[in-house]
Amino acid sequence: MPAAPPALSPAALARCIPFAVFMALLALRGYLPGSLGLDARWIYGAQTFIVAGLLAFYWRGYGELARQNLPEAREVGWSVVVGIAVFALWVQLDAPWMQLGQAAASFVPLDLNGQPIWTLIALRLAGAALVVPVMEELFWRGFLMRWVQHPAFERVDPQTVGYKAVLLSTFVFTLAHTLWLAAIVAGLAYALLYRRTGKLWTAVIAHMVTNGLLGLWVIWTGRWEFW
Repeated sequence: MPAAPPALSPAALARCIPFAVFMALLALRGYLPGSLGLDARWIYGAQTFIVAGLLAFYWRGYGELARQNLPEAREVGWSVVVGIAVFALWVQLDAPWMQLGQAAASFVPLDLNGQPIWTLIALRLAGAALVVPVMEELFWRGFLMRWVQHPAFERVDPQTVGYKAVLLSTFVFTLAHTLWLAAIVAGLAYALLYRRTGKLWTAVIAHMVTNGLLGLWVIWTGRWEFW
């Protein structure tokens, strides 16, 4: 009989579980409106708090986010520049051929009169700009990119990760996003930033800047399809 695949280590689970829970709740948001007639937009609030709680629970195990791995001022500056550049490209790369189907769960925070529901908007913005970047960078870059390089990913120096691992992890990252070309740009930018600095915080900060600016732009323009 073939040998069973090795179980994920506790370190891997700490990076996978918050992401898996987030994706499961995202799928639930997409399923509920058509099945039970419920307002699934409020599930996003649950997503934000549940995933934030999981990240807090596992926080001590995230060595790549420990105090000694905080970026220097120059690295923070580059992270902000990268985040702005990704945002500027993201909102331009939305032609029909640049999209993979439709979003699993739309999010239009308006009431029946077309007025903004500010509680929903605040929850969405906080989740997208604060929680999601930490969760996704821990999974996509902190875990998956290094795991592709070597299954003992915790011992992998991000600055030694090969381009095969960068490209494969970015490819999978792209499959989780509707705007595939924009996701390629973002995934490569965050991965190469992490690889260049060796500090995951740089990718997290860039991701936060991108998502924060995107959220503010969506609110300002009413382009809810980007959410």
